Amino acid sequence: MTVYLAGAGPGDLGLMTARSLELIARADVVLYDRLIPDGALDGARPDAELIDVGKVGGGEQVPQQATNELMLARGRAGREVVRLKGGDPFVFGRGGEEAQLLRAAGIAFEVVPGVTAGVAAPAYAGIPVTQRGVSAAVAFVTGHEDPDKEETQLDWRALASFPGTLVFYMGVRKLERIASQLVAAGRHADEPVAVVRRGTFADQQTVAGTLSDIAARAAAAGVRAPAITIVGPVAALHGELSWFGAGPLAGRTVAVTRARAQASALAARLRALGARVVEAPAIRIEPVDARLPDLAGFDLLCVTSPNGARRLLEIARDARALAGPAIAAIGPGTADALLAGGIAADIVPQRAVAESLVEALAERPVRRALIARAEQARDVLPDALRDRGAEVEILALYRTVPEPLEGAALSAALEADYLTFTSASAVRFFLDAAGAPGDGTRLVSIGPITTAAMRERGLAPHVEAAEHTPEGLVAALLADVGR
Repeated sequence: MTVYLAGAGPGDLGLMTARSLELIARADVVLYDRLIPDGALDGARPDAELIDVGKVGGGEQVPQQATNELMLARGRAGREVVRLKGGDPFVFGRGGEEAQLLRAAGIAFEVVPGVTAGVAAPAYAGIPVTQRGVSAAVAFVTGHEDPDKEETQLDWRALASFPGTLVFYMGVRKLERIASQLVAAGRHADEPVAVVRRGTFADQQTVAGTLSDIAARAAAAGVRAPAITIVGPVAALHGELSWFGAGPLAGRTVAVTRARAQASALAARLRALGARVVEAPAIRIEPVDARLPDLAGFDLLCVTSPNGARRLLEIARDARALAGPAIAAIGPGTADALLAGGIAADIVPQRAVAESLVEALAERPVRRALIARAEQARDVLPDALRDRGAEVEILALYRTVPEPLEGAALSAALEADYLTFTSASAVRFFLDAAGAPGDGTRLVSIGPITTAAMRERGLAPHVEAAEHTPEGLVAALLADVGR
């Protein structure tokens, strides 16, 4: 039994270490902090126990004692536990205390360092914490000491005389006190300062000033935790070296309701455009027992969704097993999923709806067709082929079931600027679980079938993708923001 004290880095998913991702993928239990990257848990096993033990400054708190008890209980039960922390576990992360606790309990542990926010947030703001000829040293300082301590461990006179950069963690609510203490202890009032909020996240915010005015500037800009404060001449380099620009979706929160296994690519694309993404998967794809029939007697194989394409390739095992019939994909997304397995579809309508596939097949003679699809699906395509005299067989490959949603995920999704739906089942299951969002949330549909499911529930999408793919949905969302 081993407990892994792992750092998740400062917020950008790309800054997580390969080791931390490897451990998450095999863990029985993940005890995670609130400030981990969006998507950090996407690789966790479906049966893994994921427990939020995070703390947010000034907000809801999970007592450290409760976290300790969970960690010890799961470790003693012989389960593989990842204690996932924002940043680095040994830099203001209480990782040392937890390691001592584990050692005292006789539980093996491993420390997996992470990129710490005190280096990453300044770097993303264009601020090197050391710079030749400017700063030859850097000190990391907590701006939020234990309030139960009788006296401070910080020597403000020593900090004021420190010949280098000061980086304060968790001090945004005490910014005025920090600045005044440094000035009172001898630091120059006109010394450059920068505050970086949510460093490396898509909605990163940087406010620059001096010790004399930074508290007022940060308050005026609405800066809240989490934030890093950099004091020293290097802070002035922000204006010259700033490189992490806000994308076209910066400042927007977008909720993704598609199945977790398929959500990652869409979520990553939205984050790359600057959005803050809320993953609220309303559905889960479950495979059903299926065997591929002998295709020698079929002259047409229709695949009606990307999920169906992936499942078909899984049961076929070898692309050669699909040789023989012409292959029709319901749209570009399904065609791409087939192509990933080495299968190039012969017929691909641009609009990913059954009606368009029926039109695309209108001039093609069909004697016997196999339709690979979900267990429950619209019968537009099989009915149309049968009306033409074709013999049709249905190959059910998977079913769509509701995914239980946590209260926090539901609340965040309902408060998002945009709520996206990529299937009719996601619409039904999400609304069953959460109800309708407020007037401030714009609804985004991937296409007409999804839109029809919304209308059945009395809702109308504000945005519908012209191309019925995740890429088309993103394009439609960008166009709406542009308007």
